[in-house]
Amino acid sequence: MAKKTNGGTFEQQLFKAADKLRKNIDAAEYKYVVLGLVFIKYISESFDELYQKLKDDEYSDPEDRDEYIAENVFFVPPTARWSHLHNNAKLATIGQTIDEAMEAIEKENPELKNVLPKVYGKANLDKASLGQLIDLISNTELQAENEKSKDLFGRVYEYFLGEFANAEGKKGGQFYTPKAIVKLMVDMIEPYKGRVYDPACGSGGMFVMSEKFVTEHQGNINDITIYGQESNQTTWKLSKMNLAIRNVNSQFVNWNTEGSFLKDAHPDLKADFILANPPFNQSDWGIELLQDDARWKYGIPPSGNANFGWMQHMLYHLAPKGVMATVLANGSLSSNTSGEGEIRKNLVENDLVECIVALPKQLFYNTGIPACIWFLRREKSNHSKEVLFIDASEMGYMKDRSHKDLSEEDVKRIADTYHNWRKRENYEDIKGFCKAAKIEEVIKHNHVLTPGRYVGIEDEEDDGISFETKMTELTTVLNEQMAKEEALNEEIKQQLSNIGFQL
Repeated sequence: MAKKTNGGTFEQQLFKAADKLRKNIDAAEYKYVVLGLVFIKYISESFDELYQKLKDDEYSDPEDRDEYIAENVFFVPPTARWSHLHNNAKLATIGQTIDEAMEAIEKENPELKNVLPKVYGKANLDKASLGQLIDLISNTELQAENEKSKDLFGRVYEYFLGEFANAEGKKGGQFYTPKAIVKLMVDMIEPYKGRVYDPACGSGGMFVMSEKFVTEHQGNINDITIYGQESNQTTWKLSKMNLAIRNVNSQFVNWNTEGSFLKDAHPDLKADFILANPPFNQSDWGIELLQDDARWKYGIPPSGNANFGWMQHMLYHLAPKGVMATVLANGSLSSNTSGEGEIRKNLVENDLVECIVALPKQLFYNTGIPACIWFLRREKSNHSKEVLFIDASEMGYMKDRSHKDLSEEDVKRIADTYHNWRKRENYEDIKGFCKAAKIEEVIKHNHVLTPGRYVGIEDEEDDGISFETKMTELTTVLNEQMAKEEALNEEIKQQLSNIGFQL
């Protein structure tokens, strides 16, 4: 957990201070300025830590690049080290100095080629504010707040991504999936070991949470290999930096402008775990060029909506014993437009749909469209011919005036319900929350998968007071309120009359 101070968590304080320096720069552009500096600060600290160890070893050369490669640490050349940047922070040329530092780091570390932002020399970036930002990130509290600097910088990076997504609104949501949703998906499919794939990977949140899951459960991060694809180049750069901060190998996270449908970066991949939050209800996605594609095993998706295109793309890449989780708009649960109903019918009757979770509104930064999570599994073993429906639409809390979030308890309750059902242990249907429905029941509902249709409405608690008694009490209260109002009106009239004002 982040340490709390009077001004909020450490990450909150840092973001507020950094945001004050933004001035007239758009949040979309400013996020690369801040996150680029956070990244360079982290790799510089990791480098310095190993540098000191090598310096104290008479048989080692602290300036030998190979020493750092051997320890999976980025080599940072002298002109790119944080101490150099900090020493030059007050100079008018600081922007150019940072851009040159980014180029030097890319040159020494080929896996970062064309990834780091080189925007610091731009005229619209106030150099005094940039110097202050460097001072802020240099704050010793950043080092002292947590011994595990990797975890701290990862947290800061993650928090900043979320806050910038919030600041950017609809545009920001394109690269960021709220942390609670990602955690829920990861906790449910449990990617311990194997290939993890996200065909619309944004800033890499699914991969980061998968890595956290493995380490928190005493697993070996080398037991998972990540594969991803992103069509937005700047978002792809964010994902590469996001993963580099955690030393997660991102060599199979690819960028191309055509995207996963028209240029599949991993055509032969069969993934053990698939996690994705693709664009909702995407139109004009290229189906005209893909009519006979092998991915459309369960029906050709419509040209005006890519929901079932994304789903079938993922299914195509799912290993025989694999499991996938994808966020989609609620319309995917019931729409019969342009053959979507037929595709959903084929998915249900082929026993691929394992679980549907209805999410609360207002969770996402980029859309107000209600959403759900589909869980699909090729081999359902002891729960075949059955679908678990979970209605979490009324769960969560308002984290600010316009956004909801799921609490840790909410995430745990949903994930535990799913795992108990899968293991056939301590599971029971709960009216208004969860229901394990046989496929025959789903077929009777014309293959509509809206959880509310199956779980029903939660019974109101009976307080033992009869309807007649409640009505009598309400009438008495109402009469008392009306009498008070009438007395107040008379008093106002009297006071006005006393000062000579006639109504």
